Amino acid sequence: MQPEPHSPAAPADGPRTTVVTGASRGIGAATALRLAGEGHRLCVGYARDAEAAERTLAAVRDLGAEATAVQVDTSDESQVDALFATVEERLGPVTGLVNNAGVSGPLGRFTETSPDVMRRVVEVNVVGALLCARRALRTMSTAYGGRGGAIVNISSGAATLGAPEEYVHYAASKAAVDAMTTGLAKEFGPEGVRVNSVQPGTVLTGMHEAMGDADRPRRKAAITPLRRAGEPEEIAAAVSWLLSEEASFTTGAVLRVSGGL
Repeated sequence: MQPEPHSPAAPADGPRTTVVTGASRGIGAATALRLAGEGHRLCVGYARDAEAAERTLAAVRDLGAEATAVQVDTSDESQVDALFATVEERLGPVTGLVNNAGVSGPLGRFTETSPDVMRRVVEVNVVGALLCARRALRTMSTAYGGRGGAIVNISSGAATLGAPEEYVHYAASKAAVDAMTTGLAKEFGPEGVRVNSVQPGTVLTGMHEAMGDADRPRRKAAITPLRRAGEPEEIAAAVSWLLSEEASFTTGAVLRVSGGL
């Protein structure tokens, strides 16, 4: 099947429907709120915390956005398919994906990291991102009858720093996400889909406490050129731009939002 000619403005010709995975809290929730304020229809994807997802959903709707919340384990193909089918039924064809769902496991030396933790990180951060992108592309690509769209993958500054003594396995998974971004941008650009990546630095979310080091943002701030940790809203702003028509000539980019680290 030959891809149809693409107009960069195609997704703006109708409603923008965007799936944000891992949207119950942190960067995902901030991104959902930012996009809701810009007129997107939103799917709040979440893994376990239904109460937190409902809070995000309520906040998104308070901004006037049509929205739904769907529980999903992104590493499970059948659940990913069900997520997109539900969104398409409730909100319409998907035009955007924010691949934000991710896990890290506890901080520690690589030799002390269990293989089970490594496998789960790869399953969610790499396989999950690939499955979500694959399903989104089958909706958005002009080769499949779609009208184009955009994907933003949430990577990490760890992808280039390696995260020694902390989570090398996580850093490796995020490097894979950036490689995926490059490949998909080249493969699906001719089919009307832009694919970009954002690499956050240390951001003030609950992830640090979950990793076993709630004081980590303060310590990282001391070695960050801007001398502070980032806010989720600052990452959401970068995601918003990459999804917007202002970024219509931007694809395959890895945008670092890390305070200079």
